[in-house]
Amino acid sequence: MVLDIRFHNSFGDFNLDIDISLPTHGVTACFGPSGSGKTSLLRAISGLMKPKTGHIIFNDQIWQQGEQFLAPHKRSLGYVFQESSLFDHMTVVQNLKYGQGRTSSPLNSQESDHIIDLLGISSLLDRRPDQLSGGERQRVAIARALLPRPKILLMDEPMASLDMGRKREILSLLERLKSELSIPMIYVSHNVDEVTRLADHLIIMDQGKIIQCGSIQHIMTHYNILNNFSDEPFSLLFGQIINPRTDHNLTEIMVAGNVIRMPCLERPQGKRLESGQEIRLHLYAKDISIARCAPQQTSVLNIVQGHIHAIEKTSQDGQCLVRLLLGDVPILARISAFSCDELALRPKMEVYAQIKAVSLVQ
Repeated sequence: MVLDIRFHNSFGDFNLDIDISLPTHGVTACFGPSGSGKTSLLRAISGLMKPKTGHIIFNDQIWQQGEQFLAPHKRSLGYVFQESSLFDHMTVVQNLKYGQGRTSSPLNSQESDHIIDLLGISSLLDRRPDQLSGGERQRVAIARALLPRPKILLMDEPMASLDMGRKREILSLLERLKSELSIPMIYVSHNVDEVTRLADHLIIMDQGKIIQCGSIQHIMTHYNILNNFSDEPFSLLFGQIINPRTDHNLTEIMVAGNVIRMPCLERPQGKRLESGQEIRLHLYAKDISIARCAPQQTSVLNIVQGHIHAIEKTSQDGQCLVRLLLGDVPILARISAFSCDELALRPKMEVYAQIKAVSLVQ
């Protein structure tokens, strides 16, 4: 079950060349700098833009091929724009019913109530859009896109106009949608934090072309692309909880055969972490130091053994980035060039990484 996309379109000097097959499950993040063609790709999938050549086929249903072209309202999809695009003269409930009335198989009342409760908008139904905050408007827009029972949800930077507090609110809701609903999403963003938190699959775009595509674990393991857009180099680790809370109020996580300990955390909305649960950890390069020998009598909670894969050139501020491998899992450490020379670090050398801080991606 895939979304097969192959087309070419030109906009003056800008050419959009797409040839990709996307899985129709989980969250596929489309990431890249502004002007790379992310929104144009979404508009082509939705039918709001008709490429000059090529095809778009969703689960064996032809949306575009040759002379065949399925109008946007006949494609079983929901679309959430950067702005909520609600009808100002309608109440929230009228906005929701408008979307439901344009499909042959909308959710029934019980299913609709579940979506409304899930998005926390039941108390807003009688209000008009001008009486809502930015976060509330986006929650209503997401509900409106979901109520017609789409088979895929397209989201075009839905948090671009929100402040940090509202972004956290919407991100938590999207995580709940991801875990409780089986609707695949294509999520356009140029925000690294959003991508590392939500994405299962990742498309990297630049200048109208897809330059990398695959599972986020594969991309993060084999490429350094996301770090090029981050203020601080980081590693994204995928682990499994083996002990939610120790006697010392720590959570223990298994990552690449190593136990990582961190202060016990609760999920948003007070949801507890559970044994066996898969989670993601953010590890900043500045929070990792390197030792040639196993450190003794130290307060650092996490010390793991690995080997040096590569050492990048020294930066102007006298720092260098060391690429380490814990088994086949890469992590980055940023240390001074002085320390690198004093320790005589080199590729393939066995070392110990002292992890001074680790955070749950949430």
